[in-house]
Amino acid sequence: MGEESSARVVERQAPVAYTRRKRRYQGLRELLIAAPYIAPTVIGLAVFSIGPILAALYLSFTDYNILKPPNWVGLDNYRSILTDQISQKALVNSVYYTVASVPSGMVLSLLIALGLNRKLHGRTFYRSLYFLPVVSSTVAVALVWSWIYNPQFGLLNYFLSTFFHISGPAWLADTTWAMPALIIMSVWKGLGYNMVIFLAGLQGIPEEFHEAARIDGAGTGRRFLAITLPLLSPTVFFVLVVSVIGSLQTFEQTYIMTQGGPGYATLTLGYWIFMNAFQFFHLGYASALAYVLFVVVLAVTLFQFRLQRLWVYYD
Repeated sequence: MGEESSARVVERQAPVAYTRRKRRYQGLRELLIAAPYIAPTVIGLAVFSIGPILAALYLSFTDYNILKPPNWVGLDNYRSILTDQISQKALVNSVYYTVASVPSGMVLSLLIALGLNRKLHGRTFYRSLYFLPVVSSTVAVALVWSWIYNPQFGLLNYFLSTFFHISGPAWLADTTWAMPALIIMSVWKGLGYNMVIFLAGLQGIPEEFHEAARIDGAGTGRRFLAITLPLLSPTVFFVLVVSVIGSLQTFEQTYIMTQGGPGYATLTLGYWIFMNAFQFFHLGYASALAYVLFVVVLAVTLFQFRLQRLWVYYD
């Protein structure tokens, strides 16, 4: 009886083992078929993304200026960042830029999305108009706004003096107004992108919810707070994460409009990394700054994902 039971067990296990071997063979066969198609992407990712990332990590522990081989210095670059007042100023400016630009940009773009989500005559034209700055080159937009901010011939100071009899400041040359000027331009340029995302989220909310609340006597504000905002919270969370990551890495506006001045008032981490790498040729120090920026972005993003449980509703 024992031998018959063992034989039956073996007979039952044989098809299972054969099925597993067949699945492994099929998976290997599919991988070999797909390999020629995904190889260019994988190779490009390894050579142009993963390779430079690992190289920058190594260089962050060295003293390297292109002219001589890298000299291993350990954690000296990171210690210098902790004591370097300019690096600390750049970090503070990046945080200030993010804290000021992200909430204001999100609120304005949400208001515009709410307005354009209604049955408005010509709303397609207005949507395209608001999205136009997004597809425009950041360099071109920065140049145009530099002319707008010109203290003598700029449109902004002309508007202030003509209609409000206010003498506008030298926007980009004033330590007080230079960073707000960059923030205003950045918010204006990013409105269209956030607006489109919010529009997609608003159009995904079933109209039946609003109809039921309207029948129950809920006003516009009540419907927004009780229905629209909770159901839109995943979209708000996405826009928040993307906006914060982009703001912490801002570079083009500073490079074109102020070059970090006046008096380091608009110096951001992204531009400070560029200066150390390609102006001072301190590539080791620049690599360390880049990894500090990476850690800051990663920590802020993880913190946001941690807090989403408290206010984001996916049901």
